[in-house]
Amino acid sequence: MNGMQRDHFERLGLPRRFALNEAELERNYLIRSQELHPDHHQSGSTAQQRASLELTAQLNEAAHVLRDPFRRGEYLLQLYGGPTASEQKEMPADFLEEMLDLRMEIEELRESGERDSAAFKQMEASLCERRLSMIGELERRFDSLPNEEAQRRTVLSRIRSTLNALKYVQNLLRDLRQ
Repeated sequence: MNGMQRDHFERLGLPRRFALNEAELERNYLIRSQELHPDHHQSGSTAQQRASLELTAQLNEAAHVLRDPFRRGEYLLQLYGGPTASEQKEMPADFLEEMLDLRMEIEELRESGERDSAAFKQMEASLCERRLSMIGELERRFDSLPNEEAQRRTVLSRIRSTLNALKYVQNLLRDLRQ
């Protein structure tokens, strides 16, 4: 059981990048989870059984994080030493105003109870499209991360801003669907 890998990408045998092949992620997860599963180590020592449980938990956490684009972006940003959400909270006033307007529209749609209405479907489609656009933006920014330190910090800061905005959009989408 080789569990001394340093990060989630290594645990799953994947390249450290934002854009991942989801089928490869699932395939690697299943192979590794079968290898590490505690049932395969029942006849082992207590230490081996404990290690199997710990490594299985680490593998499950890695898969959970990497399956979700937002969590994967947060994780990568952390690995690259980018700013945390608490370190960089500021959002443009026009963006925040737009989010507030959308939240009010969502409340009106929810109060109307017309989940099958054209307005509901349009709002959902618009938020989904915006989410996908932001995920594409994250992919491009992570893929073009410069080596020069000052430029790198600037791009990591932009990635943080995009992740912060993505969180708003995902929350609106969640609220709409509830």
